[in-house]
Amino acid sequence: MNDVTTFETDIIISGAGPAGLCLAKSLSGRGLRITMIEQLPQSDLANPPFDGREIALTQHSAQLMRALGLWQRIEASAISPLRDARVLNGPSPFAMTIGHQLSQKSELGWLVSNHLIRKAAYEAVQESAQSHQDLTLLFGEKVASLRTDDQGASVTLGSGRTLKARMIVAADSRFSETRRAMGIGADMHDFGKTMLVCCMTHEQPHHHAAWEWFGYGQTLALLPMNPDPVTNEYRSSVVLTLPSTAIAPLMSLEPDTFGLEMQTRFLQRLGRMTLVSTRHSYPLVGVYPHRFVARRFATVGDAAVGMHPVTAHGFNFGLLGVETLSQFVLTTHASGGDIASPRVLEGYEKIHRRATRPLYLATQLVSTLYTNDSPPARLLRDTALRLGEALVPFKRAIAATLSGTR
Repeated sequence: MNDVTTFETDIIISGAGPAGLCLAKSLSGRGLRITMIEQLPQSDLANPPFDGREIALTQHSAQLMRALGLWQRIEASAISPLRDARVLNGPSPFAMTIGHQLSQKSELGWLVSNHLIRKAAYEAVQESAQSHQDLTLLFGEKVASLRTDDQGASVTLGSGRTLKARMIVAADSRFSETRRAMGIGADMHDFGKTMLVCCMTHEQPHHHAAWEWFGYGQTLALLPMNPDPVTNEYRSSVVLTLPSTAIAPLMSLEPDTFGLEMQTRFLQRLGRMTLVSTRHSYPLVGVYPHRFVARRFATVGDAAVGMHPVTAHGFNFGLLGVETLSQFVLTTHASGGDIASPRVLEGYEKIHRRATRPLYLATQLVSTLYTNDSPPARLLRDTALRLGEALVPFKRAIAATLSGTR
């Protein structure tokens, strides 16, 4: 495998989700051959269905998406400004408010539907593949086994075909089978909760402020969207987190009954609420691998860091990892070096771990404290919110984190 001609491709990316597609796009056109392996059929990537998830993007993530050619493919009306953030506790109307003025921007970030990001990423990759002839997408395939050594890597697909490459990248979800096949374990925190996500219209304005509401016995989130295109009513992505057994009955409620249920859960603060989309549910599990890399192997996206959504940094960390890994790979390739050398992979891991580990641990702590309904915990978090509201430097630091400007 020392002879370069024995490699069918330079980099194999397992998983064509948003992170994997963005990595492929960032590497394309630079003299590398990239092969993507995806279990789903091509039709699912070309026209991904609405899945309920709205992605809060930092300013830095928006900049990266523009550089990759994704932002321009999403209609402006589907990109909602996220100006402020409010954190509430229990039935109290008091909220700690993180205003956009603290970030010196007119908004903290942006809100875009996950399925639109997926579609834009796929289209950008397809265009790059046609332009540069350096990208191959294998649909309806999965990695059956893989092997790496000092000279290279090989992947055997479910169909029996074997591919040889210089490097393998896992981008196949937080429960990555590719990562596990490389013997990399992960710390997993199952919160024992499920989140229900959907879009709803409501009477009262959201002022483009996101809510994170730690109620007693439930957690509510409100992500402000642009007005409903049909009725022009205020519209938001609504997230309700409860034990799984409590979510299941809500999924099957008639739309009118569901709307009344959500009005009650929001204590009528948004007035009349009307369901305007399908409902979707997802289990809450945080995942942080013991390592991001192995010999000629790296992880990106959720395969590297699977975040709890409370801090809205999941895909932002995915893009950050793509940016860091591609910079190491492209710089090394341009100088004629080994793109999967220990120096490259260890450099990527060091930077990405430093960028993600503190917030991952802080998120675990916050989600544990703010879902504990014991009287001392309720008092502690109420006190913490009031102190936080009074400490402008603290709020400025949070604003920098939310906007991705720090």
